[in-house]
Amino acid sequence: MSEVPAVETSEDGAQPQPEGQEHASGEFEVPEGYATVTGAPSGDQRAVAVVVSKFNGDVTGRLLQTALEELERTGVVREAITIVPVPGAFELPLAAMALAKTRKYACIVALGCVIRGETPHFEYVAGEAASGLQLAGIETGVPVSFGVLTTETLEQAEARIDRAADAVRSALEMADVFQQVRTAAK
Repeated sequence: MSEVPAVETSEDGAQPQPEGQEHASGEFEVPEGYATVTGAPSGDQRAVAVVVSKFNGDVTGRLLQTALEELERTGVVREAITIVPVPGAFELPLAAMALAKTRKYACIVALGCVIRGETPHFEYVAGEAASGLQLAGIETGVPVSFGVLTTETLEQAEARIDRAADAVRSALEMADVFQQVRTAAK
């Protein structure tokens, strides 16, 4: 088995991936001549809910802190952020669905951490969290981002704390897309 070389930081400032992690390089481009709706990760005038698992609290606490820093950086004011701690990743979808149904939030950011153990618990919790969060977004029309780390080890989870910022940007970008689509449909 050959070693996979570490990915270098790209010109656009993207962070390097951990050694061995495989992702396609390059940027996505839409061919010219097509109507395109593109969202921006802007928090201006947006209310955001952050639902966060208390299980694996050292990791999820740092995920929350990273998400709050990114929300501030993107222009979401502190008064427009609601944080909802839940017992574990399994409970994230239920809370996300309840929050989305209020129609108070432009988007929901879900944060959690599931680390593989010796039992099949990992597959059940991770899978149900993922499908439940997707279902919350589909059923309500409110974007729900997936900021749940699913890792083999604690060290892998700690190396991915920055994924919370990615989840924030994804949620805000989708909220912007949804707003544009709804505005255009009127």
